[in-house]
Amino acid sequence: MTQALLAARLSAPGGPLFFPVTAYGPDGSVDLDVYRAHVRRGVDAGAAAVFACCGTGEFHALAPEEFEACVRAAVEETAGRVPVVAGTGYGTALAVRYARLAEAAGADGLLAMPPYLVVAGQEGLLRHYREVAAATSLPVVVYQRDNAVFTPRTVVELARTEGIIGFKDGLGDLDLMQRIISAVRTEVPGDFLYFNGLPTAEQTQLAYRALGITLYSSAVFCFAPEIALAFRAALDSGDDPTVHRLLDGFYRPFVELRAQGRGYAVALVKAGVRLRGLDVGEVRPPLHEPSEDHVKQLAQMIERGYALIEEDK
Repeated sequence: MTQALLAARLSAPGGPLFFPVTAYGPDGSVDLDVYRAHVRRGVDAGAAAVFACCGTGEFHALAPEEFEACVRAAVEETAGRVPVVAGTGYGTALAVRYARLAEAAGADGLLAMPPYLVVAGQEGLLRHYREVAAATSLPVVVYQRDNAVFTPRTVVELARTEGIIGFKDGLGDLDLMQRIISAVRTEVPGDFLYFNGLPTAEQTQLAYRALGITLYSSAVFCFAPEIALAFRAALDSGDDPTVHRLLDGFYRPFVELRAQGRGYAVALVKAGVRLRGLDVGEVRPPLHEPSEDHVKQLAQMIERGYALIEEDK
């Protein structure tokens, strides 16, 4: 898929951006059959793109051969119906290696996550992402979060870099995002994609939408696609009562539960997928499983969320 085609398909998605979890069997190894089923269900439910082996997919926990196998499985299951974007990260050498593995597996693009551990200056960050972009023919979306925080000037330079098509924000500094958007719009002609990449992005999407950022990742889509679809439809149509009802009755309680455990942005999602009948296994260390009480609360929230969307029918 060309850079222009991927950008076009991501800029006007016909459904949520799907970030599947990675399935593990009882022995802890990757279960490709269950992973394929998870990807297939998401695409059949209306996903506009599959972001394989990214944060929700425990990129950090996957060996290179596991990563390549999962990306290849996602490509095969989507069969060209929607784009597949694969994660990449760590230091520059490993990020380049994962990027090339993703390209070999048939991915359509890359989500470039922060470098490992170090807090780098802007010059070093720019060099890192430029080397990742130059390593393959795949279009790249740069992910801002944690130790990869950019000035507007650096994002302008990223936008000028061949192969970099977008910027995903997982920081949540709206003042910084407004200045980034303004700087890129002023200095770099053409379209540059922006994504809300905060955990449970629906919770903040009203604010991001005010900045003109309409694209967001949806982890909830992994385990409750109908709720995620109902929220997106209400947001797109300006149905504020439904948006507020879902925020108040489902998303806010879910975010508050997520805040009760480190790593719950992934662990709760996997628990949700299991609750909906697909055994994707537990999270790998250093993440840990939610407590039994938290899983019970999650089950109640999911039930409440489905009841809320039934009110509109």
